[in-house]
Amino acid sequence: MAVRAAVLPAIGAPLEITGIELPDPGPGRVRVRLAAAGVCHSDLSLSDGTMRVPVPAVLGHEGAGTVVSVGEGVEHLAPGDQVVLNWAPSCGSCHTCSLGEVWLCANALGGAAEVYARTTDGRDLHPGLNVAAFAEETVVPASCALPLPDGIPLTDAALLGCAVLTGYGAVHHSARVLPGETVAVFGAGGVGLAALQAARIAGASTIVAVDVSPAKEELARAAGATEYVVASAEPAQTAREIRALTGKQGVDVAVECVGRAVTIRTAWESTRRGGRTTVVGIGGKDQQVTFNALELFHWGRTLSGCVYGNSDPAKDLPVLADHVRAGRLDLTALVTDRIGLEDIPAAFDDMLAGRGGRAVVTF
Repeated sequence: MAVRAAVLPAIGAPLEITGIELPDPGPGRVRVRLAAAGVCHSDLSLSDGTMRVPVPAVLGHEGAGTVVSVGEGVEHLAPGDQVVLNWAPSCGSCHTCSLGEVWLCANALGGAAEVYARTTDGRDLHPGLNVAAFAEETVVPASCALPLPDGIPLTDAALLGCAVLTGYGAVHHSARVLPGETVAVFGAGGVGLAALQAARIAGASTIVAVDVSPAKEELARAAGATEYVVASAEPAQTAREIRALTGKQGVDVAVECVGRAVTIRTAWESTRRGGRTTVVGIGGKDQQVTFNALELFHWGRTLSGCVYGNSDPAKDLPVLADHVRAGRLDLTALVTDRIGLEDIPAAFDDMLAGRGGRAVVTF
């Protein structure tokens, strides 16, 4: 039986809404009927070639749904189970996994190179970032399907698969924000809004949201921002405005969720001497950030990358669910639009224009 999917036929080409045929799940695999999928900026980066993906492909790596069937050897899941899709499952045996850094697993994205389905006209398809969530149903390795904790609606749970794990993890695992510290979050999209909520949960005092769009202030303040700065065309001016909010010292922690050289540099300049800058946004190879040797010595700041929030989804998902059930984490506040499968191209346009937080496809 064919299901509908949004297919990327070639890098830079428009998405095609078409029928695809999925195989029965083989050994160690499960078939999942999607309830919802988040539209993440990483999907846009895959479609335009910023990040590599074999094509044709079904994108979408942030999803939740119900198990339809399981293949031989799958014991932790059964038909009817509700699951969150994990696009970066750790192998447990590579060097970084042995160090406990499962978010850097060398084999996590191996499944993206495989053919997992075909279009109804016979073209082989690859699963973008392993899970191919821009479809009514998908077939994934069982390690890509995590049981959804009780009390979380499926249509909101999709955000736990990327935006929330990344934003929350950037604050709690990478930057390790402490109670009373000051934080600036650059970019008020889905990941940035999650990071703002995470900073509030961590007990940050001043929480500054920074974005080019004045229209996002309400979203940012609802997520936990105590201050809002509209980014200037002049990066130094933006940094001065942020530093002015902290007695001209600069924030203890800056979390960059955009992935542009100018934003990374501004985040760095916004932190205090000895402060910490965590880069979450995914930029292209042409985005070169420069520092001189003297400033690295003088300011004593720390600049670090952050992959998937430096999170272990299997361990962090129950923690996030506890925050949701207790009302500390509001998943609905991250959703700006509920759309259909055919509306994903328009959602890509919105991201390019810097509008909104997170569109969620519901099936």
